[in-house]
Amino acid sequence: MSRVCQFCGKHTTSGAKYSRRGRPKYRGGIGLKITGVSKRKFRPNLQRTRAVVNGTVKTVRVCAKCLKSGKIQKPSLV
Repeated sequence: MSRVCQFCGKHTTSGAKYSRRGRPKYRGGIGLKITGVSKRKFRPNLQRTRAVVNGTVKTVRVCAKCLKSGKIQKPSLV
């Protein structure tokens, strides 16, 4: 099971974390220097929840943005 939202397709993306040293120019220094770059991952905020999909109730993995915006229909409590 991959880290993908089943409604909008949001998934894990990669990026970088920069380590810097020095004092910024606006504070009177000579500027920040990058001393290291390490790879990192940006993961979506996925929640496992029950939703109505094509008329049937299923457990799906949905990102928090889709939950808050109302893109999914929750099953009734009857």
